[in-house]
Amino acid sequence: MGKVVVLGIFVADAAFRADRMPRMGETVLGNGFLLGPGGKGSNQAVAAARIGAETHFLTRLGQDAFADMARGVWEKAGVIAHVRTDPDSHTGAAFIYVDDATGDNAIIVSPGAAERISPADVEAHAALIAGADVFMAQLEHPVAATVAALRIARTAGVATILNPAPAADLPPEVLALCDYLTPNETEAEALTGLAVTSVAGAERAAARLCEMGVGTPIITLGERGAYLHGHGLVPSFKPGSVVETTGAGDAFNGGFAAALSRGAEPLEAVRIGCATAGLSVTRRGAAASMPALAEVEKLIG
Repeated sequence: MGKVVVLGIFVADAAFRADRMPRMGETVLGNGFLLGPGGKGSNQAVAAARIGAETHFLTRLGQDAFADMARGVWEKAGVIAHVRTDPDSHTGAAFIYVDDATGDNAIIVSPGAAERISPADVEAHAALIAGADVFMAQLEHPVAATVAALRIARTAGVATILNPAPAADLPPEVLALCDYLTPNETEAEALTGLAVTSVAGAERAAARLCEMGVGTPIITLGERGAYLHGHGLVPSFKPGSVVETTGAGDAFNGGFAAALSRGAEPLEAVRIGCATAGLSVTRRGAAASMPALAEVEKLIG
């Protein structure tokens, strides 16, 4: 069992299914609603734990019902949580619109207490990060905390993964701390200025990211799969009809991190990430859609 440490946020996802988004000032009738656990970091930690890694999650929560939801989800998934509680702030929440026809989504996130995650929080867990096989973070919490954690991990020789979501400008010194960078098409374009509308576009963007200091870029391409720099396109797995794409990127990252932590080569780890994501989109919810290792192994064959 490999050891993965994830820094990130938890939010309660309020997901509304409808035929279309309302215009400003308009109300539309929805086709469904689901309140469940989310947040990129939390989703990725759940996915990594479900794929068999010893998974630790660093975050902040408020003192409310959503915090209780978070702890219940982590306990069920086997995630070991390291939480600082802020009684004067709320636990994060997210509005998710899901297109009922395609399963595609649009999201607004309010991180709540997790907006206060700081370098000091990271330093308090320096030994935990340094003792991991893989460290992973995203950009839903303050960048300064991510940078501090990446530096601790890099100094200790821990493999580092940054999922640069939501998209943000990152200086070269931050990118140089990333053994693996896992943007989607939109995030890769935001970082490089190069449009990613095809596999060839992903290849160009990945090469540019290497020039910017990234070790190995991996650009996720939705239903096509993922582009692994130095290898090419790793095709997606399609075990069933797409129900909802919420959390698919998190499933990929969690599966990829778990596989790396067990010593898998990058290509095999990307295949496991793709299989994890492929299964997740056949189910509703984010954390709730993360598959178990046995399901992934059966799909890969």
